Amino acid sequence: MSTALYTDLSAYYDLMCAEIDYQSQSDCVRRLHHIFGNEGLQHIDLACGTGPHIQYFLQYAYLCRGLDLNQPMLDIAQQRCPQATFTQGNMANFAVQEKADLITCFLYSLHYCQDIDMLKDCFKCVFEALSPGGMFCFNSVDKTQIDNYKSEQHYAQFEGSEFKFSSAWHYPGQGNLQSLLLSIDKNTDGQQRSWQDRHSMVALDFNELQSLLLPYFEVSVFQHDYSKLVEWDNKSGNAIFCCIKK
Repeated sequence: MSTALYTDLSAYYDLMCAEIDYQSQSDCVRRLHHIFGNEGLQHIDLACGTGPHIQYFLQYAYLCRGLDLNQPMLDIAQQRCPQATFTQGNMANFAVQEKADLITCFLYSLHYCQDIDMLKDCFKCVFEALSPGGMFCFNSVDKTQIDNYKSEQHYAQFEGSEFKFSSAWHYPGQGNLQSLLLSIDKNTDGQQRSWQDRHSMVALDFNELQSLLLPYFEVSVFQHDYSKLVEWDNKSGNAIFCCIKK
């Protein structure tokens, strides 16, 4: 897996994600855990990045741990959330000494499992890391609903430079591999610099995803709207998965 862009630009990661409403996302998952999960407060955030979600779960009195492949971002996360514990590692191959009551994976990061076997390994690791009645919550995109011509863009200013951030999904139309295309353009006093990256990610439709989850979890699927809890309409290509350990 190539993480060069994230490694080189870890200092810009929060700027790249500046338009994300971390509080709304965290609060929604906290409410889901209150409704469906157990009463425990042990929390693990997979692919935690620089820790913005953990920051809110700490405010909710959770005892938080973060896991990510990228050490520079974990260093930033530790500064942001000194009460939490952070570990460099792969979500498809991790184990814990103390079981978690809630495991989260935000920002479609579950797709960083590059193939179905890695995804199965991830689900097995999550299952074994959860306490009885524990909850696993993540968001996902259905490969059959990806529009290769659609992209998301936003602009920001930081330390005298102007930035343009772009991201897009690309699915070739068959198989279990899709790409996340990322680009950053930086303009400093007329001097241009650009970074591009293509991340290979697992691709599957929601029926396939649920079939992989069902051996381990009771699964509820919600519309991809963190401001309210609405059941998935069986049509939209983005959804929130709430999974309770069997």
